Amino acid sequence: MSATPPAAFGIGTATFSVQGDGTKVLDTYFQVVNVAAHGDVAEVLARHAGHEGGPGTVTFSPNRLADVVMQLQATAQDAEANRRCLAALRESRFAENQGLGTRFEVVVTFIEDLDAPPIDAHDAYLRLHLLSHRVKRPHSINLDGIFGLLSTVAWTSHGPADPDTLAEVRSRHRTEGRQLTVHSVDKFPRMVDYVVPSGVRIADASRVRLGAYLGEGTTVMHEGFVNFNAGTLGSAMIEGRISAGVVLGDQTDLGGGASVMGTLSGGGNEVISIGQRCLVGANGGCGISLGDDCVIEAGLYLTAGTPVTMADGSVRKARDLSGGSQMLFRRNGKTGAVEMVPRVPDWGGLNPDLHAN
Repeated sequence: MSATPPAAFGIGTATFSVQGDGTKVLDTYFQVVNVAAHGDVAEVLARHAGHEGGPGTVTFSPNRLADVVMQLQATAQDAEANRRCLAALRESRFAENQGLGTRFEVVVTFIEDLDAPPIDAHDAYLRLHLLSHRVKRPHSINLDGIFGLLSTVAWTSHGPADPDTLAEVRSRHRTEGRQLTVHSVDKFPRMVDYVVPSGVRIADASRVRLGAYLGEGTTVMHEGFVNFNAGTLGSAMIEGRISAGVVLGDQTDLGGGASVMGTLSGGGNEVISIGQRCLVGANGGCGISLGDDCVIEAGLYLTAGTPVTMADGSVRKARDLSGGSQMLFRRNGKTGAVEMVPRVPDWGGLNPDLHAN
């Protein structure tokens, strides 16, 4: 591998199940991620691991790590975070966690092309880290096939475990007088167990998946939810659900119980986005994109096929208005018909005191 940096590479630890042949990846936690930078570090790592280029993941023994750290001290430029991480991992214990039935390895994952789909679980985890670290925005990298690459994992108070061995693991902890709490059984872990971006508040950590992108100043309240490859591009109040693929602009409020339609199921392929300074009222929803300064009144779920009465009395489907700005959608109090009226861009906005996180 040359000193030209790969599209991305990450240094971290991978957890494997000891069940079966011991190759099932439960998770990969990247302490340091690099995007199109530090080609000298990538070259040293690849050379010591015998990695000849292209995408892939290599493992390091403690002795090999010691050699790498010594060489980086002499040759690498402006890569202090990478050196500190490798030095810390050199002191780590490479062992099995018998209580959970898992084992650990230090890994380095290389991605040559972020527009190509991920090739394995390590690759997928690195891409999710890039999103939550805010170094790549939603829809800027390829996540095709990610569900097939990730294992379903029992996310416990003591770390990831293989669901196939969970009964045995729980019994082992009980007989040793320890309590094991299972937070979820899912393919995606909680974001905050891997990445905590600056300037955000998250009331319930279980409701934000790894791979979410939260802009600085965002608050996710207790009933808010943010899926992977989705999120906010600035300060936002999230009291509803942001489905996979959905992006909200700065100063936008998603009210309690509200949702924005995603594309993971149902065959939909339109990417929904909400612009800046928008408000989706409590228990409302949106199945079209909105530009800036739009409001959907509380309780109104606006789907693409919803008939909308315009100010001139004509009726159009909501999809024809997708992407428009300065629109207020409401129900007529007498007829129940959905109406769109032009509006001035002022609904009060976010409380700045709540978003100085």
